[in-house]
Amino acid sequence: MALEHALLVSLAERAGAGLELTRRFDASIGFFWQASHQQIYRVLARMQDQGWLASEVVNQSDRPDKKVYVVTPAGHAELRRWLAEPTAPLTARSDLAVRLRGASYADDRAVILDDVRRLIADHLTRRDLYQQLCARDYPEPAALDTQDLDHYLVLRGGLRLEQFWIDWLTEYLTAHTAKE
Repeated sequence: MALEHALLVSLAERAGAGLELTRRFDASIGFFWQASHQQIYRVLARMQDQGWLASEVVNQSDRPDKKVYVVTPAGHAELRRWLAEPTAPLTARSDLAVRLRGASYADDRAVILDDVRRLIADHLTRRDLYQQLCARDYPEPAALDTQDLDHYLVLRGGLRLEQFWIDWLTEYLTAHTAKE
């Protein structure tokens, strides 16, 4: 997937200005697709040049004017084309897995175990956030319409991934602390 497709999805959901879009992106798609604000602005300009987006300048009295982007028919066609493509199988590429596999070669395993504890705390924080978002935004999943159901199920997938990391890292930590 290219950043262009992530932005097309976000803008198909709701038109927005660059800054608004980057904030929205950080609060949703940004959980599983990372992009800097500079990247987003560069890609928005390229997408407009390709005819996938149109923009309208909106005057603001208290701030500089803003450019609001909307998906054009050509952009919707590109999004439909991309959505129709089969998804490539996910490939695991994890610095963490390689680090843990090689941990027995470290000078001090305690440093690695401290890193595992930090990672567990990070994943707990993210899992708790996802649980709060699920409870706040989707209190009745069975009543969701198709678009909200898609959003909910992606959030549930993120929650389950965080739980996987917590469980696996806790297993690693527990196994090694039991040997001390």
